[in-house]
Amino acid sequence: MDDEKPFFDEGDLTLRLFDPATDLGIPGAFPFTRGPQPTGYRGKLWTMRQYAGFSTAAESNQRYRYLLERGTTGLSIAFDLPTQIGMDSDDSRARGEVGKVGVAIDSIADMDTLLDQIPLDRVSISMTINAPASILLALLLVVAERRGVAWAKLNGTIQNDILKEYVARGTYIFPPAPSLGLVTDIFEFCATEVPRWNTISVSGYHIREAGATAVQEVAFTLANGLQYVKAAVDRHLDVDVFAPRISFFFNAHNNFLEEVAKFRAARKLWAKLMTERYAPKDPRSVALRFHAQTAGSTLTAQQPENNVVRVAYQAMAAVFGGCQSLHTNSRDEALALPTEESATIALRTQQILAHETGVTEAVDPLAGSYAMEAMTLDIERGARELIEKIDTMGGAMAAIESGFVQRAIGDAAYAAQQAVESKKSIVVGVNDFVDETSSLPTLTIDESVERDQVARLRAFRDKRRGDFRSALAALDAAARDRKNLMPPIVDCVRNDCTIGEIVSTLKKTFGEHSDQGF
Repeated sequence: MDDEKPFFDEGDLTLRLFDPATDLGIPGAFPFTRGPQPTGYRGKLWTMRQYAGFSTAAESNQRYRYLLERGTTGLSIAFDLPTQIGMDSDDSRARGEVGKVGVAIDSIADMDTLLDQIPLDRVSISMTINAPASILLALLLVVAERRGVAWAKLNGTIQNDILKEYVARGTYIFPPAPSLGLVTDIFEFCATEVPRWNTISVSGYHIREAGATAVQEVAFTLANGLQYVKAAVDRHLDVDVFAPRISFFFNAHNNFLEEVAKFRAARKLWAKLMTERYAPKDPRSVALRFHAQTAGSTLTAQQPENNVVRVAYQAMAAVFGGCQSLHTNSRDEALALPTEESATIALRTQQILAHETGVTEAVDPLAGSYAMEAMTLDIERGARELIEKIDTMGGAMAAIESGFVQRAIGDAAYAAQQAVESKKSIVVGVNDFVDETSSLPTLTIDESVERDQVARLRAFRDKRRGDFRSALAALDAAARDRKNLMPPIVDCVRNDCTIGEIVSTLKKTFGEHSDQGF
């Protein structure tokens, strides 16, 4: 669409008619506003990827197999907080957190148990892990290797988006510069060794959960993506080698039309920015693919059954927006980790959407609507303006280091909370339509989980046969020499090093990051 053409006739505000072929483009063609594939979901449904993980590797494995038996088509692994920040379960700082918000993974033994009876060459696996992403990927690779599954057959995604950790989540370990180096190491390594693997999922989800607007979610996410691309190009990697494996992760929030427009605008803007800055030859290098997750921050502890309805609408927005995979939150997630019953309802929500509603029969079904095209263009323009402002600061990392991104998100979150408190924004069951809150049975994690996990970890260390000390020494040398760290990390895993040991070794060279660094 020509950005200079008005949607309205300025004289009488007559609705402008659209010719989809000339004004909007076609699905599967630049700038991919209408989707990366010409057939949409007619050719293939989105991957139904339920996010799950809790307690021990064995218990999480049971939940994964339960979900697969009920029709999940991809796994998405949630890790506990110690794993996310590279601590072994017996670290004193991990006390009280082991297995609480995800599964505890310390070693190759845990990863082997976690993926027991999961066909690694047939099931797409996503891992929501960032600072120690290289280590968790190495664990998966060694499990596949030991089972005789070629790395070239592995299909999945590792989040590996460290920049948003500094602004939205806080599960960082190292300072930004060496962290960005590890991200690029994964790009370079997987391009030849694990070619079907999505090496990063640039995440706007957590940015939105922290309070960002739709425009900010698009702008800050794409700005981070451009920073990763620049880092890889500066490493002399060919953009057409790594860019096709970049994926994105967006939030599916409450405002239905705005969310659909947001997804379309993100695709359009990414295609334009990548073309303008790097001129790739492969169209896949500019075709934005994304996973969506319904908005956890919109779920309420009050009247939790209403969350089923919220999730259904948000999921439909993601599908109308053309997501490639989708996670639907469970009704009880404002209270605790999901029960099996709640997780099943969340999965059934996707299956009903896919097979009963008819929304998969049309590609980009809202295309040409004045409201949709106007909102898509507004979000694109607003996000571009923000990205250009970030460019003047020196890029995403500089904008993060200056605190600009954090302040912008904080201001938006404050404004949203004020709207709720003043009732300009209604949250059903919270600030209006309030009645007696019903209760749901919730999942609890027994305190014995931590004790048993620590005992398994110590037994693993006592009986390991690998030359873990030599492997750690080789990793330390590679870090000091600024070599690609994926090969020595894989070797550490092969030699039974734990996550905490690998992270501690890297801290010798990289140091640790604190909020006071910004």
